[in-house]
Amino acid sequence: QTAAFLIRDNIRHRNDILHAYLDAIDGAQHNILIANAYFLPGRRFSKFLLLAAGRGVQVTLLLQGRSDHRLFHYATQSLYDRMLAAGVRVFEYDRAELHAKVAVIDAHGVRPWATVGSSNLDPLSLLLAREANVVVRDAGFAGELRTSLEAAMASSAREIRAEDQRRRSWLMRL
Repeated sequence: QTAAFLIRDNIRHRNDILHAYLDAIDGAQHNILIANAYFLPGRRFSKFLLLAAGRGVQVTLLLQGRSDHRLFHYATQSLYDRMLAAGVRVFEYDRAELHAKVAVIDAHGVRPWATVGSSNLDPLSLLLAREANVVVRDAGFAGELRTSLEAAMASSAREIRAEDQRRRSWLMRL
């Protein structure tokens, strides 16, 4: 078992949380499950997710379905087509506003990885805000977190499919 406390500030630790995510995604062998309230990652983060999906890693995103920031929600939805085309599964949590900021990678693999913290995967959190995450390498912790997220997806989320995206009005797609 190992754990690390990571911060994001504007001086010495500008990219610690981002790099922890990218290293874990790059090393993923089986599955990636990210639950995040505000998901608008930069090009590099998106590229790592798409590359992971391309090498056969099951990538799943659990995102807000009921957002308190509609414009941000629409911006996130603009990423769905590309993610879905790459084989990424996207779920929207509809029971209430989602404020999770967690991820689990290879929960049942040789090197399980999980993070819980305050950092969203958006420009504000990754580039400007002061944030803190705990990264844990422990099969028990990662497995329990994954089980909890899967239960939330099964009971309170709906999967977004490519045909759902095609049915959206041109105004919504714009």
